Amino acid sequence: MQTLQVDVGHSCYPIAIGPGLLADRELLDAHIRGRDLLIVTNTTVARLYLWKLTDSLAGRRVAECILPDGEQHKTLQTAGWVFDALVGKKMNRDATVLALGGGVVGDIAGFAAACYQRGIGYVQIPTTLLAQVDSSVGGKTGVNHSGGKNLIGAFYQPILVLADTALLDTLPEREFRAGYAEVAKYGLLGDAPFFAWLENNWREVFGGGPAREHAIAVCCRAKADIVARDERETGDRALLNLGHTFGHAFEAACGFSGRLLHGEAVAIGMALAFAFSAKQGLVSATEAERATRHLAAVGLPTRPQDIPGPLPSIDRLMELIAQDKKVKRGMLTFILAKGIGAAFVEGGVDAGAVRAFLGEKLAER
Repeated sequence: MQTLQVDVGHSCYPIAIGPGLLADRELLDAHIRGRDLLIVTNTTVARLYLWKLTDSLAGRRVAECILPDGEQHKTLQTAGWVFDALVGKKMNRDATVLALGGGVVGDIAGFAAACYQRGIGYVQIPTTLLAQVDSSVGGKTGVNHSGGKNLIGAFYQPILVLADTALLDTLPEREFRAGYAEVAKYGLLGDAPFFAWLENNWREVFGGGPAREHAIAVCCRAKADIVARDERETGDRALLNLGHTFGHAFEAACGFSGRLLHGEAVAIGMALAFAFSAKQGLVSATEAERATRHLAAVGLPTRPQDIPGPLPSIDRLMELIAQDKKVKRGMLTFILAKGIGAAFVEGGVDAGAVRAFLGEKLAER
């Protein structure tokens, strides 16, 4: 097991990484003090791992809230079901929520924990690659709205992140590949040597074992460092949104459906961010093509045309981009790049230039 620390001043908690941690009762007991627990999971994960977690919590009062699976269920209504479970089981402020699932479960459970009785403890137990390297760390919680992704939420830190890497063995290949987009993101935004390592070792990451655990640890360490400097995304933390402004727009335009998984949207978004940076003369075409080439090599989509079904209109995409959480005073903010591992935050991006760029990309064959 590797253990990293996230320290945001008012809160400090460990990220435990390794195989078999779900059955580590000593680790769970060390960080979960209360008697009353609510496990929030989804229908897919519950069938695989709920029994194992409940076995590790024997002797406590454990309740379950099993949600439907899928990004389309990341809504206020679904969060309300978690509140109903907490109230129905008469849980108090010393209760703890355990989020057993991917990014959707983690975001909903964390949001409910942040709100219930003005804040109770919660533990992130991510079961997908995307959640283990990104969404479970840093305290971003929330739900989607028809107007955009993650528009309703709170910054609220967990008391523990337990990343059991053995849980990834049952992850469908498409889900693992989508999560890999967030792994590549850390190299692209600020760690050129790590990106080069991924170019040479991505097959071993997909295969499992030491390479996979190394990649997860590198990503978690990078995110922990950024979150420690900027918990509420007023500076450096915005870099973690590389590819997300474009990606979230496509994801929302597709109705948060199975047509486009979040990691797939991020892959397209990163390819577009590098292409847009090249068009603005910020990065060489060679570097932009290198970034896109690696994403494509692992089987990720890199163009809007890779999305099944009809493409959204430019007007709809621009409407969604205008709702992005990084917009300030009506001005667009993008994470752009000067090279591999050299992303930066660019405010005041011209909407007309973005519209023209998207028009070109949507028109490609």
